[in-house]
Amino acid sequence: TYAFITVILWASAFVFTKVAFVSFTPEALGSVRYLFASIFLLVFGVIKKISLPKPKDIPMFFLSGLLGFALYVYAFNKGSVTVTASTASVLTSTAPIITAILAVIFYKERINKICWIAIALEFLGIIIIALNDGIFSINKGVEWILTAAFCISLYNIIQRKLLKEYTPLESTTYSIFAGTILLTVFLKDGLAQLWAAPMLQIVNVICLGFLPGAIAYLFWVTAISKAKKVTTVTNFMFITPLLSTIMGLIVIKEVPSNVTIIGGCIIVGASILFQKLNKL
Repeated sequence: TYAFITVILWASAFVFTKVAFVSFTPEALGSVRYLFASIFLLVFGVIKKISLPKPKDIPMFFLSGLLGFALYVYAFNKGSVTVTASTASVLTSTAPIITAILAVIFYKERINKICWIAIALEFLGIIIIALNDGIFSINKGVEWILTAAFCISLYNIIQRKLLKEYTPLESTTYSIFAGTILLTVFLKDGLAQLWAAPMLQIVNVICLGFLPGAIAYLFWVTAISKAKKVTTVTNFMFITPLLSTIMGLIVIKEVPSNVTIIGGCIIVGASILFQKLNKL
């Protein structure tokens, strides 16, 4: 449930990030988005009276913040300038495959052969959508989004380690704080553009910080903490392209083709197969 709610919120980010580019540059958007996310978590953390991180773990939180937020949002926003919301979500959905491989390497997690077939089918669905949009042509947008996918995969692996000593709220809060600190190099431009932006754009950025930012990551880390295997959770990311395509159609009138719909159906079907088989 936590993972499914997360991917719904993340799917909205692909669409509303495109909307925000009317008033913000990619770098500025990332800084103000996570400033609002940090404010939300600071207030929530004070109410919940969460404990401070141990000094020895602060470098790990900064690494988590660097990969999961600072580098991720920088690369994601840079790539989203030149690719569609549906294409960006498709490319980001390579993250579960990367995470599965990293989990096998670092945590010795076992994935049965049939589950690997399910992953292959999911990737086939991604390729179908990708080829339809022509995203395999060499361009900077594709490179940036794939970089973002690799960053979020490493973040998932690091969170698995942090969650052995910290609650999901603590781990998410301190990772986002660290990421926000690293993004302050762009904050001056971000605040200037925020001041000049119309009210609807300001509300959009605040929502990006609260919903697909703070709340989504809190739910995501909660899902990882409850799962026996990190791949069981990350596999839900394969549903994101279908959700973002639907939202893109409704919000910014990006019309998906029949091939995109077919690829999305393959992704959802294979994702359900993975979930069923990975519990065996």
